[in-house]
Amino acid sequence: MRRAVSRALGLAASCSLVACAAEQTLAPESFYGTLEPFASEAVYFVVTDRFVDGDQSNNQLSQGEGKTTTFDRPIQLDGEPQANIGYLGGDFKGIVDNADYIAEMGFSALWITPIVDNPDEAFLGGTLPGEGIFTDRGKTGYHGYWGVNFFRVDEHLESEDLTFADLTRQLRDGHNIRVVLDIVCNHGSPAYTNPVEQPKFGEIYNAENKLIADHQNLRPSELDPTNPLHTFFSNTPDLAELADVDPHNPEVLDYFVAAYSQWIEQGASAFRVDTIRHMPHAFWRAFAERIRSEYPDFFMFGESFDYDARKIAEHTYVENGKVSVLDFPGQEAMGEVFVGDAPYSRLLDYLHLDSGVYQNPYELMTFYDNHDMPRMAADDHGFIDANNWLFTSRGIPVVYYGSEIGFMAGAREHGGNRNYFGQANVDAAGEHPIRTALTSIANVRKALPALQRGLQVNLAFTQDTASFYRVYQHDGVSQTALVLLNKGDSESEFSSEPLGGTEWRDAMANQLVENDQPLLVASHDVRVLITEGVPDAIERSQLRALQEMSERAVTFSDSLD
Repeated sequence: MRRAVSRALGLAASCSLVACAAEQTLAPESFYGTLEPFASEAVYFVVTDRFVDGDQSNNQLSQGEGKTTTFDRPIQLDGEPQANIGYLGGDFKGIVDNADYIAEMGFSALWITPIVDNPDEAFLGGTLPGEGIFTDRGKTGYHGYWGVNFFRVDEHLESEDLTFADLTRQLRDGHNIRVVLDIVCNHGSPAYTNPVEQPKFGEIYNAENKLIADHQNLRPSELDPTNPLHTFFSNTPDLAELADVDPHNPEVLDYFVAAYSQWIEQGASAFRVDTIRHMPHAFWRAFAERIRSEYPDFFMFGESFDYDARKIAEHTYVENGKVSVLDFPGQEAMGEVFVGDAPYSRLLDYLHLDSGVYQNPYELMTFYDNHDMPRMAADDHGFIDANNWLFTSRGIPVVYYGSEIGFMAGAREHGGNRNYFGQANVDAAGEHPIRTALTSIANVRKALPALQRGLQVNLAFTQDTASFYRVYQHDGVSQTALVLLNKGDSESEFSSEPLGGTEWRDAMANQLVENDQPLLVASHDVRVLITEGVPDAIERSQLRALQEMSERAVTFSDSLD
């Protein structure tokens, strides 16, 4: 059972009445959405194999043969752009070579797809892409989600002088970029329906590369509970033909805790948890407890592909492991607003600033598309407007690779969503209007605690304009941002009333704002005005109410009622 906890507003129960009165007089109230350190990050997400091929020597061109070859497997479904379901060469070196490109845009964290060893052939079972959902025939493990040995790096990713540990160190020390590692705990590789025996499929190996589990091309219901090679798996089918593990087997928990602890030791700074809703809450609580017992407050966010806030919120509760989630309801709303031209007011529905639905809404990962859905089908203005909202509103922003130039906008998974980006696109991105605007607003967020972790106090949301405050006051830092957004095709004038006679500075123009002048925002643009302290124009009672709701985020070690 969750409980509201006051970490900042309430006074220590042990202080005397005189001391408390003095503290109330001298210490300003604290106002913040979250104190989670990861909230200061902005995340760039790459499917590593699809970003840049920095080292052609690790492309494994000889893997497989004929129908099972793994490199460059083009596919084109009717009415769709060409795509590819083979490896295309992206690797760690391609990331390091372009770390400045990522950092210049204002990103401080890089989410990469799973790095663990995957099968060395294309899968021959299942059904063909285009013949339904979860179709895997002809595909390879280029994406990394078909783990075979979770202790080993896939041979397509590392270079002779660039291991995973080297990657995390070089990004952190040379570019101030933290690595978010995508992890999978609920399944391995495709495990049955193979017409012929295929090595590694449905198999799992330990740190010594010893086979510990083998599906043996059997359907889940055919697994033998007396066979030690079968007990690692669930006997109930779930996603496609994947080797779904048994979350109730303690050896499964031990295996994944050991495997992913190894990658933390080598520099992973946070986890993105794949398919989190396909495992019970008890597993994730136990997993989080084990990880955080060694790495306190380690940040994790999960993928629960559902547009119902109440369902995805369950993962964020302390009693379920306190794992943040990708904000799918927000993704749905952003598509309607920045592609379908719904009013800005549509965005209010998913924020849940005062509903208590989430453990803490300010710690959610906000995004408008990713690798598992069609890319946002927006024009340049739509992407610019979406990024302006993403980097100023509550939550931790995530941008999918290529969105900074509108790459393959609108493309589905087998229609170009995961197409190879490449060095040519990186080099040509330069002054692209989307990238230019993204760089501007992302670096403003990077500099302002108010945008990273401040309470969001909404003002006016109309068809084409939105305005709100972000208020942060804690531990000697006091800052308020006034955000003005315009997605319309003409300049908009905003009321100067929110300024309240206080001195404000335009964070982007780096100049003072005249209180007696109209607040103008150009078409498809944003203004962020900053002032020190909390203006009198903001009702303290409203801030206290919002603060109480945000403070449902308690530390993982807190006891439960």
